[in-house]
Amino acid sequence: MAGDVLLQHLDYLLALAAERHFGRAAARCHISQPTLSVAIRRLERDLGIVIVQRGRRFEGFTEEGQRVVAWAQRIIAERDEMLADLERMQGRLTVTARLGAIPTAVPASPFITAEFLHRNPAASVRIEALSSREIARRLADFEIDAGLTYLDDEAPPGTRSVELYREQYVLIASVDHPLVGRPEVSWADAAGLELCVLTTTMRNRRILDANMAAEGVHYRPVVEADSVDALYAHLTHARRATIASTAWLPRLGVPAGFAARPMVKHGPSPAIGLVVLDRAPASIVATALVAVAEGIDLGARIDTATHLL
Repeated sequence: MAGDVLLQHLDYLLALAAERHFGRAAARCHISQPTLSVAIRRLERDLGIVIVQRGRRFEGFTEEGQRVVAWAQRIIAERDEMLADLERMQGRLTVTARLGAIPTAVPASPFITAEFLHRNPAASVRIEALSSREIARRLADFEIDAGLTYLDDEAPPGTRSVELYREQYVLIASVDHPLVGRPEVSWADAAGLELCVLTTTMRNRRILDANMAAEGVHYRPVVEADSVDALYAHLTHARRATIASTAWLPRLGVPAGFAARPMVKHGPSPAIGLVVLDRAPASIVATALVAVAEGIDLGARIDTATHLL
C-alpha cells in the first residue's frame, strides 16, 4: 500500500461524503466532476482499496471507504487546527467558527458570537440550526467546532461543556385571552389553545410534551415547525399561541397585541450550554468559544432583557 496521500484528495472525499453526489461534491470543491472522480480513483489507488461503491450514480462507500472517511475527518480537522494555531501565534485568527445551535438557542447565540468576533475581529462565524442529536453527530465527525445544546441525558459523549443559562418557559398568547390575566399558566390550560410548537425531532418539543404529560394531558398542535422564526410567523398571522423560551425574548420580543405569562414549572429547568469535543490538543476555535462562554453570564443577560420588555 502506498503511503503518499494528498490532503486535497481527502478534502474531495469529505465533500463527496457530505453531498453523496459527485456533481454536487465537485461544485462544492469548485472543480469539475471528472477532476473529482480522478482524484477519488487516485486516492483508491494510493491506498490499495475500493472506497466508493459505483453504479450509474454514487451508491455509498465500501466498509473500507467508511473507515477512510472517518480518518479523513480527523486528519483534515488536525490540519485546520495546525493552521489556526499558527495564526494564533501570529496574533491573528482568521478562521470560521462553525457553531451548531438547537433552534431554541439560536436567538440567544448573538450573545456568544458577538463577543467571539470582538475578541477575534479577523474571524467569522457560521451558525446552523440543528437538532441536539445532529449536533452530537457533527461534533463527532469534526463538522462543527461547538454546539449550543441541552446539557442533559442526551448530551453528546466525549465532550465538555459550559452551562450558559436555564431554559424558562412562558405562554405567548393574545393580550385579550383570559389566560394571560393569570400570574402563572398551567400546561393543561395551555393545551387547549391553538399552539404552534417545534417538531418532535427537537429536544424542546420533547420537553414540552413531558410537561404536558406531567399534568395528565395530551395535546395536538395546529402548527409544527423546525425554527423559532417560523413559529413566530404563524403566531402573529392567525393570533395563535406558543410556549416560548425566555431566551427568545431579547431578540424576538413579544409581538404587538400579545402578552407573555410564566408557565408552571415541573422539575429542574433544562440547562443550555456550549459543548465542544474533549480532546487533546484542544481545538483553537473551540478553546476561544469556551473562553467566551466562561466569561459571560448569559442567564443574567436574558433575565435583564426579559424584564425590560
